[in-house]
Amino acid sequence: MVDNTHQDIDPATGTATTGHEWDGIKELNTPLPKWWLYILYATMIWSVGYWILYPAIPLPGGHTRGMLGWSARGAVTADLQDLQGQRSEMVAKLNGSTLQQIAADPKLAEFARAYGRSAFYVNCAPCHGANGQGSRGYPNLTGDRWLWGGKLEQISQTITHGARSGDPDGHEGNMPAFGKDGILTKEQIDQVANFVFSLSHPTNEDVSAGKKIFADNCSPCHGDNAKGNPDVGAPNLTTKIWLYGGDKATIIETLTGGRGGHMPAWGSKLDPATIKSLTVFVHSLGGGQ
Repeated sequence: MVDNTHQDIDPATGTATTGHEWDGIKELNTPLPKWWLYILYATMIWSVGYWILYPAIPLPGGHTRGMLGWSARGAVTADLQDLQGQRSEMVAKLNGSTLQQIAADPKLAEFARAYGRSAFYVNCAPCHGANGQGSRGYPNLTGDRWLWGGKLEQISQTITHGARSGDPDGHEGNMPAFGKDGILTKEQIDQVANFVFSLSHPTNEDVSAGKKIFADNCSPCHGDNAKGNPDVGAPNLTTKIWLYGGDKATIIETLTGGRGGHMPAWGSKLDPATIKSLTVFVHSLGGGQ
């Protein structure tokens, strides 16, 4: 039994003190509320149960696995397997259909676009942007301007085998380095840059010298009318849509050092159904031919 006869009682509250005092301030001996203590004890009991049932305690060789055998990786794997089961019927239809058949079937095309959108965000958006709008050096997939063609079969070919990817069936065209390789002089490069710039920015200046140089050196790829050639990945130079920039300084930079971007060959990384879905999705962005 506690003897309270010699305890110090706070005159203002009538509560006993603990005997601790700081600068004249005395600490009251006020117990914690019972409801608060009950919650504390309940959380302690819950934590012990959690340690037993789930992985929780780090050890030198790993961690405790828990009696339930649960793991975050296992939960994700189970969710993915469940999702694959839900998609299995439609994925089988994708595998058994041509691109034209997929595009002609509204339900299958809708599934392919949704499936392809997910694959695009994971694999393609880091370069082409979340909406396929592209950036400097990465083509805009939403406009009707294609280096290698915008038909379903052409898009599928590009996705599957890439460009300059090392795949023997991939696209291999390059923009020559006319300046670095000594093909053209600085003066000639300046003249042809003036002509190329005038194709999308009409001018009254005389660009005939650059036009002749273009005909002799550039037209085999870009065409006599500079409209480009998807067979070799040569872009259309008559529009204001540019992969690296259309100002004269950038054109000179391109002519001098050449260009040759890299597109991965996704055929070795993604399954056929995903490739088909990506093809349909990219085609649907607004620039498919």
